[in-house]
Amino acid sequence: MANAYKRILLKVSGEALSGDQSFGIQPEFLAGVAEQIAEVARSGVQVAIVTGGGNIFRGMAVAANGGDRVTADMMGTLGTVINALALSGALVTRGIKSKVFSATTMPSVADTYTARAAKAALEDGYVVVLGGGIGNPFFTTDTAAALRAIELECDIVLKGTNVDGVYSADPKKDPKATRYEQISHEDVISQNLRVMDTAAFALARDNNMPIIVYSLDDKEGLSGVLAGRVRSTRVGNPRK
Repeated sequence: MANAYKRILLKVSGEALSGDQSFGIQPEFLAGVAEQIAEVARSGVQVAIVTGGGNIFRGMAVAANGGDRVTADMMGTLGTVINALALSGALVTRGIKSKVFSATTMPSVADTYTARAAKAALEDGYVVVLGGGIGNPFFTTDTAAALRAIELECDIVLKGTNVDGVYSADPKKDPKATRYEQISHEDVISQNLRVMDTAAFALARDNNMPIIVYSLDDKEGLSGVLAGRVRSTRVGNPRK
């Protein structure tokens, strides 16, 4: 596989690990995600991953029902670390060096995140799995993905979803919705196309960080996305 990118940031949602379950981690889906990442890592691409935690706990859902938002978000943060540990472990069983970092300090579980330490691990050939969001409430893991990609000087953010790109409307509700091959960060924000949250797109826009949105269940997998063989949408400037 020809490597079009040197260093990438992959956002892995909790839902990607739960498979067809409503809760927790489904081993088959965990294995499938890990194998896709391992294939790319073996090709020489440096891979950083930000994990979500929606398969374990959703802080915003608790807050919507009257719970304390700060406490709920920190509970969700713990879910992202659980997923990071599971994914890193699945990579190690496939012969891939992997290291877990957490933005929330928990030294008996994971290394405390700093950009310097994470960059060093990437350069040493580790797949870096980043749990704990950004360590603060009120920010989603989508925003964490954009921020970490910028900090780690990644070439691109890859966001796998349940649709094959960014559409003019929800394609499951509107049969006339059209998929964009290319769209600017500004247009995504102004049209409120919420594949990722607005803060993530704004941060990526302000730092000229491109994002590729693609379907997680495409048979070509992550390597196919990087090679341009997968239907997707590129948010940001076209590649030169």
